[in-house]
Amino acid sequence: MAYYKRAVVLKNKPVKIRNRCGKNVKIIAVIPARYESTRFPGKVLAKDTGKYLIQHTFERVCRAELVEKVIIATDSQIVLAACKSFGADCIMTASTHKTGTDRIAEAIQKIDTDVVINIQADESQIEPANIDLLAQLMIDNPQTKMATLIAKFDNKEQIADPNIVKVVISKDRFAKYFSRSVIPCCRSGGPVGNINDYYRHLGIYAYTRDFLLQITKLPAGRLEQIEQLEQLRVLEYGFNILTGLVSHAADGIDTPQQYAEFVKRYKISDKIGND
Repeated sequence: MAYYKRAVVLKNKPVKIRNRCGKNVKIIAVIPARYESTRFPGKVLAKDTGKYLIQHTFERVCRAELVEKVIIATDSQIVLAACKSFGADCIMTASTHKTGTDRIAEAIQKIDTDVVINIQADESQIEPANIDLLAQLMIDNPQTKMATLIAKFDNKEQIADPNIVKVVISKDRFAKYFSRSVIPCCRSGGPVGNINDYYRHLGIYAYTRDFLLQITKLPAGRLEQIEQLEQLRVLEYGFNILTGLVSHAADGIDTPQQYAEFVKRYKISDKIGND
């Protein structure tokens, strides 16, 4: 994993993109960031690398070539002050939002854009090329209202891990279902069968602006409540989610232990870069 050290160039200039219909497409990325976290309180402001965790994420997202602007949406004055200290464009939102998607929907109310990309604040190792791939999916498929990314698994232990979301897709690359359980379940010798039959879901989404505002007004469905996966709302209401396959899936940071491992890798990379 490469760790970038050079100064980040903030996205403030128009990125000229046309889809296959000849329409200009404006794409922004929004990072929802709340201070509270059940498993790792205050994780977005962890700073053992010398940078805030959310700063790592912000800088990686800024390197996506198809994204015109990157915004951090938060309900915390502490997070707001920290993000402004490294030059991020921030928007304050209500503290009552149940999901990051809801927070983003409020943040973009007065923003003129065609596509919104939702990136979790703890994705400090996200590949900028993957963000561009997701953006390209929306550009190349102008009828698509929502898209996300998937990847193959590295081992069977990951497939059995309920913290890693699995997804089943159709032959035309649309998501059919998401679950924390093993899907599909292998009836013979299961529950996990051939590793090549499984896909993991990456927590990054792209929506048209109108569709994002539409789905966040809908009440949560029963499956969403059971699995605690907000993307199931889209499927429950009969909408499609297009998927794009990437070769590398960087894990987000959910626990202090995962953060400690990230810090260790970062410091090793930083030392090698200075040698």
